[in-house]
Amino acid sequence: MGAKDLKLKTISSKLANQFIKDTHYSGKVAPNSQLHFGVYYEGGLHGVMQYGPSINKKGTVNLVAGTGFYEFCELNRMAFDDVLPKNSESRAIAISLKLIKKYAPHIKWVISFADATSCGDGAIYRASGFKLVGATANTALRQNPDNGEVMHTIQAHHKMIAGDFRKWKPLQGFQIKYIFFIDKSCEQNLTLPVLPFSHLEKIGARMYKGKRPTVVK
Repeated sequence: MGAKDLKLKTISSKLANQFIKDTHYSGKVAPNSQLHFGVYYEGGLHGVMQYGPSINKKGTVNLVAGTGFYEFCELNRMAFDDVLPKNSESRAIAISLKLIKKYAPHIKWVISFADATSCGDGAIYRASGFKLVGATANTALRQNPDNGEVMHTIQAHHKMIAGDFRKWKPLQGFQIKYIFFIDKSCEQNLTLPVLPFSHLEKIGARMYKGKRPTVVK
């Protein structure tokens, strides 16, 4: 048995959200997720991918010129457990993108973000054919000094605590942006340069499973 034996099924938001809460490093769900894929292996649920509109839709749509407001989506959450065999993550992503292309042909491209403050720099995205289009020092994720909760600036805005949020210390690290073009012709309309993956090494943004590589001097 291997990655080729994976099965993808659409599942309920309730089941997907519970898996994310139990398995994702943040323990939090993305409330804007609308499409939930379950990754099954040997009869059990061992992975979840959730797609939906971007939280900052107005700001994101302009990354690819000429994109309609409903012609892109975001891979909001993704979590896999340790039961899955090697290469399962990239295979599951590839299958999910093919299903979106088939059943939602209006979707031209998909954006996703790697959290290189506490998780990883997006090796799975690179293995899945995503383009690296941005890597910036983190300011969006900050930690509440009172209870240790990590929150995104958009969450703070929705909770109407933006004033307090700005006083919290940002997590040290990077937020990394990836785009996958389902419609390959749209790549020519990208308004950001495609960066070489070596750029992450250059700016010190590498991270894998929450750990930064040891620098040998």
